[in-house]
Order: sequence, then C-alpha cells, then structure tokens
Amino acid sequence: MLEAPNRRPARFITFEGGEGVGKSTQVKRLVSNLASASVEAVRTREPGGTPKAEAIRSYILQGRSESWGAGGEAVLFAAARLDHVHQLIAPNLAKGTWVISDRFADSTRAYQGLTGGVDPKLIDALESLALDGHTPDLTLVLDMDPELAFKRVAQRAIEDGLALTGDRFEKEELDWHRRLRDGFLDIARNNTDRCVVLSADQGEENLEKEIWKVVQSRFPELHAGIEA
Repeated sequence: MLEAPNRRPARFITFEGGEGVGKSTQVKRLVSNLASASVEAVRTREPGGTPKAEAIRSYILQGRSESWGAGGEAVLFAAARLDHVHQLIAPNLAKGTWVISDRFADSTRAYQGLTGGVDPKLIDALESLALDGHTPDLTLVLDMDPELAFKRVAQRAIEDGLALTGDRFEKEELDWHRRLRDGFLDIARNNTDRCVVLSADQGEENLEKEIWKVVQSRFPELHAGIEA
C-alpha cells in the first residue's frame, strides 16, 4: 500500500460478509482500538463514503436500480467506488491515515458476480477501473448462517423499538443469502494471502478481540507504535 514520507505505511482494511453479521459494529471497534494504539484511522463504508457515492447508495438500496439487473447494479457500484477511492481512500492513505471500510470490491464480486451471475470478465474490468491499484492489505470476512443473522437483526429491532424493514438486498429469499455466504467464503478461499474468515456467531466483545489479534499479527508495527 502507499507509503507517506517519514511514516510507516498506511494500511487499508476491509470488512466483508452477508447482511446482519455485525460489520459496522466491528469497524467502529477496530477504529477505536487503532486509536488506542496511536494509529490515525478513518472509518468509511460502501457503497458510500463520499457525497456522490452516498447518493448512489441511496438509489440502489431503495430498490430503484433493481430493474436494471445485477449487471447494471455492478456498474453503479463501480461508479460509486471510483469516486470513493479517488476522493477518500487514496488521499487518506497518501497522508499516512489508515482506512477501514465496511465493504469494498469483494461485495460486488459476491453480490452481483457469484450470486447475481454477472460475467466475471465484466466484474474484473469494473474492479480494475474503480480500484486504480488500491487493493486492501487485509480483508476480514465475518461469517454467519444467514438465518441466524436475520434473527439477530429482528431481535435487535424489537429491543430498540424499531420497525423491521429490509433494503434492496435484505428482502431477498434466504436461499439467495445462503448463496451469498458461499460466495464470500469462496472469495476468501481464493485469496488466503489477504482474507481472514472469522465466525460472527459469538459475542461482540469476543469477536472484537479476535479481530484485534488478527490485525496485530498481520501488522507487527502496531506493537512498536506508529512513527510521528
């Protein structure tokens, strides 16, 4: 990854997995743990992270792009990602700030590619355009049985007094989500140098500790601190 002058390299870490596995919570916790280790990190998400990408996110998750098919959605995700990379990810890495993202390119490959049936060649081309060489240093795949994940989401909604409404992808059938889970696990098996699969079927605190151990193991500089 890019290295700023007089600094150790900034790291780009992504979280992946199906719906309701707790990615957003663990992204926040990792950013907090990094801050405790004197590491400056920015938290972001996909689709989103920049005003233009957030607008595309809203369009997609409202279901307005569903009639375009998985291929059309893949193009929209790539457009959002292109802006995200150039406006947020690349500038932060260049100045030495770590970037922690809730989803990235693997989600397009899993959702629209392996689950949606989009030609892998199109996925590859869109990924090459959008990433512009900015591949993650580490991807943490949070894995959970989709049925359990949705039960957990429903229970939390009840506890918080919220209505349980699904977005564009949450409304898909359970079998679709099972294929999605298999897609993420397939990506992890084919990218063992970058991906680490962790069971999300455990308490948030325990998962947080597992993630922190993985991050510390992958980036030994955390033990010595980051140079100013």
